[in-house]
Order: sequence, then C-alpha cells, then structure tokens
Amino acid sequence: MSKPLGVILAGGLATRMGGGDKGLLQIDGQSLLVRVQDRLAPQVSGLALNANGDAARFDDLGLPVVADSIEGFAGPLAGVLAGLDWAAEQGADSIVTAAADTPFFPEDLVARLVAASEGQVHPLVLATTPRTGEELKSGGRSKVNRHPTFGLWPVALRDDLRAALNDGLRKVVIWTDRHQGREALFDATPFDPFFNVNTPEDLARAEELLK
Repeated sequence: MSKPLGVILAGGLATRMGGGDKGLLQIDGQSLLVRVQDRLAPQVSGLALNANGDAARFDDLGLPVVADSIEGFAGPLAGVLAGLDWAAEQGADSIVTAAADTPFFPEDLVARLVAASEGQVHPLVLATTPRTGEELKSGGRSKVNRHPTFGLWPVALRDDLRAALNDGLRKVVIWTDRHQGREALFDATPFDPFFNVNTPEDLARAEELLK
C-alpha cells in the first residue's frame, strides 16, 4: 500500500472554548494546527485541511482547504468524507486523519495504522488507547478508548459513507464497525497521546505537557 494522504480535521464547533477555531489556539507561541501539521506531514504523501467557512484564515499553513459537502454540522465523518473526496481527485487510495486540537499524537501514527490494515480489502483502522482506572470501571465491556478522528480510511468506501451521512448517520464507530474496521492500540503512558484541547483547562494542561 502506498503512503496515504493526510487530512487534518478542523471542522468542529469548539463550543466548550466559546466557539472559533481551536486549532488556532497557541501553546508555547505556536498554534495547535501548526503543531499537528508538523507532526503529520512527515508521515503522509500530502496534506489537506478540512475546515468550513472562510478558508483565507488558514492561508499561512499553505495547505489546500476542503469543506464539508454535507449540509449542517455533521461531525467528524463529514470531514472524513471531504478528505476522501479530495484524495480521490489526487488519485490516492486512502487517507489518514488527525484532529486539529490534538498536538501530541504519535509520530508513528500512520505506520501503525497501515500495519494494522494488512490484509483488508478496504483499509479501515481507528487508533485506540487502553482504558485505565476509573475510566475502565465506567467503560462497560470495552477495554479501549477509540479515537474516531484518528483513522485510516479507504477512498473506495467514500460513496457508501456519503449515503450513510445523508441517511443521518453521525457516529463514527457505527460506520467503521459496519465495514469490519480494525483498531491499532497505542500506549497511553505517561499520558494519552490523543489528549485533545476542549476547554481552557485543557489548554493549560497542554502547556504543562509540552514542558
């Protein structure tokens, strides 16, 4: 399998941060988006940003910006679809997505997702981390956290995804389970690498983690 394209998902509403673009928030003088871009770019063959609204606000990133094609805020799957449509135009077979507000995701994310997809007709893999402590007690039967914005997605299933979204599907794992999606397990020590910035407190924690 050739190296996938990468898509940074920045289409969220950031309601817990008061709205706006979480990816433009800074830690140690650098935006979350730039940190995500710098981490993902070496792992993929090309990179785009999924975001809605005026694309000019991201001009300094130098990335193509692809907007959701599904009306209304349809969640991360709409961003995945936008990325898959863009990848199809590039002649690519697959994409790997990463969230714009998650600056510490693994530097071997793509390699591990691709390895987990070996033998699949349509490579479809989500990143996971182990549940621990209180989280494990409250998590039902699942012993892992699935991170639905960090995945390997096949261009071949984009029309199926479009149909599912148009039918009202919004939950990522329902769609991935429908297509026998796999999981790639990542270590969560000393902290979960998929920690994301949802609140001002998270932003402060990200500053501490960076140190």
